[in-house]
Amino acid sequence: MRPLTLILPALGAPLLLAGCSVGPRYDRPVSALPPAFHGEAAVAARHGSAQDGSAPTADLADWWRSFNDPLLTRLVERGLAQNLDLQQAAARVFQARAALKNANAALLPSAQVSGQAGETYQSLQTPIGRIGSAFPGFQRSSETYEVDLGASWEIDLFGGRDAARDAARADWQASEAGAVAVRLSVAAQIADTYVTIRMLQARLDVARAQLDTQQRLVDLVALQYRKGVAAELQLRQAEGALAQVRGSIPALGNQLDMAMNALDVLIGAQPGSTRTELTAQAPIPAPPAVATAGGPAALLRRRPDIIAAERTLAASNARIGVAVAEYYPKFSLSGLVGSATTTTGGLFTGGATQANGVMGLRWRLFDFGRVDAEIRAAKGRNTEALAAYRLAVLRASQDVEDALSTLVQQEARATSLHDGEASLTKARDASMAAYKGGMVSLIEVLDADRRLLETSDGAIQARAAATRGAIASFRALGGGWNPPATAQ
Repeated sequence: MRPLTLILPALGAPLLLAGCSVGPRYDRPVSALPPAFHGEAAVAARHGSAQDGSAPTADLADWWRSFNDPLLTRLVERGLAQNLDLQQAAARVFQARAALKNANAALLPSAQVSGQAGETYQSLQTPIGRIGSAFPGFQRSSETYEVDLGASWEIDLFGGRDAARDAARADWQASEAGAVAVRLSVAAQIADTYVTIRMLQARLDVARAQLDTQQRLVDLVALQYRKGVAAELQLRQAEGALAQVRGSIPALGNQLDMAMNALDVLIGAQPGSTRTELTAQAPIPAPPAVATAGGPAALLRRRPDIIAAERTLAASNARIGVAVAEYYPKFSLSGLVGSATTTTGGLFTGGATQANGVMGLRWRLFDFGRVDAEIRAAKGRNTEALAAYRLAVLRASQDVEDALSTLVQQEARATSLHDGEASLTKARDASMAAYKGGMVSLIEVLDADRRLLETSDGAIQARAAATRGAIASFRALGGGWNPPATAQ
């Protein structure tokens, strides 16, 4: 009994430490953010929404509806249901959830049932067969039957497996936030591509209208040339201007085809699937009123990429504990109880019972140098994750500021170009009338045409850029989902 009196206290001491944890405590990082975005006041003043509420503010959860374009809404919702990037993200969440279940299971005992039945027929030509055959009643055949129930448990005395479970949980949460980030990106890309399509269609309309105008000018100059009123130089100049406008149409058509194909892929469809729906002309959706939804502080709770970066940081912190736990011994318990016999009738009788129990010890006592290296590597990954989180916060703020600036500035540019377009249309008509009256040269008419085309095309691009700025604002603000009320 004396050995037991020495062994049991030695085993009991580690058991008293059960539930202890190692590694650094995780504290959510604090980010210093300004009270408001720099572009917030300018955006609020767009429609006077900050003062009188005259323009309804878009709901961030389904911001694409605020553009009042039924086709845009259908395309976005179709994409959210069918997009293949989203399906990949959902699969990653499923994998992370399975890894968490595995980490939870590692904290519990494992058990298994085993059984076997065998029959042996002994050769008489082997030494055992020769010796056995010399004895009366030697049986060349024998049977064995065995059924066992075994269990094992590695006791998590120092919290290594518990830390691994915490890391797996944080990874799962990060994967869920990553899936939401993909959802936001897909919705914004679909809306952005749709606006691009409407912009290219409008630019093609302007180019075709200008082509008709240039063709009529060429016809007029050609008539004057045949009558000897206009010089050949004037005819060739008019034809050259016509060729330039005509050459811009295939380039715009190519861009339109590519944008339509890209939209089809985004909604998970074969390229060309939505051509019929998109062929009907529609205006570029006007940007709705945009609110910053609580400012920079709320951005930390809404942006899923920031949430994912923070959860990745938490996982890396937990893995430091996993590495530190390797300094300490690992204890395990295993046991088996069963029945073994040479006849089926003897199973589960008292004489056939068998059992054993083992307490195991594993300690990397002479491997601390490698454990040190693993801890330093884990701390290095944690430092990297912290920098990645802080960078995600900064880039999120930059995204918002850039998008708000684009929205406000491009709207102002579109307004200015629209006013200029009206003036240049009058100037072009006046120059054409003056040319017919012989008061100005053809060069002035061609110059008026060129400036009108450039201004009209620029106005369309500015309107589209403003709408795309609104889309980018919704995306940058984390619009497209409802974060949990408890999210920090």
